[in-house]
Amino acid sequence: MPRLPRRFFARPTLEVARDLLGQRLVRVWNGKRLAGIISETEAYIGESDLACHARFGRTPRSEVMYHAPGHVYVYFTYGMHWMLNVVTEMEDFPAAVLVRAIMPTEGMPLMRERRGRPDAILTDGPAKLTQALGIDRQLNGHDLCSREAVLFIEKAPPRPNARILRGPRIGLGNTPEPWLSKKWNFKIRDS
Repeated sequence: MPRLPRRFFARPTLEVARDLLGQRLVRVWNGKRLAGIISETEAYIGESDLACHARFGRTPRSEVMYHAPGHVYVYFTYGMHWMLNVVTEMEDFPAAVLVRAIMPTEGMPLMRERRGRPDAILTDGPAKLTQALGIDRQLNGHDLCSREAVLFIEKAPPRPNARILRGPRIGLGNTPEPWLSKKWNFKIRDS
């Protein structure tokens, strides 16, 4: 399948977040493909978004968010989990889409070995999918659009709007309004 080109990511973040649903996330690990259909995403847009890591401006942690679209922003949270984000829009504007869940399609034996959990909850959360696919700090700044990429997204037919749920972002804690309630979470119905 063809990979998503940089122009796919160089669009408004909310469009990219919605359009990533149904696309195939692929991680090549020691020559083996681990893959799954992206089933949930969340948008984080700019320094004014008080839920976004860029709210503090350009810092060592958020620097990758200012890179060209199609790069990967991987960060560590709660002292134990890696989170996978895809940089969007344009260089020097910090915006990204958090990949929250995938439906596994390839490499499930290795994913099961890494996770040690039943298939129903193998990759149904952002930390679960990074653990299953072996995504960590080493991939921070990785270019999804590079020919040599070991992490990339393959193009699939778009999901119809009737199959998409949209709601508030998850786990934002004490984030103030209106950022707390923005419906920037996208999910495939029944995934």
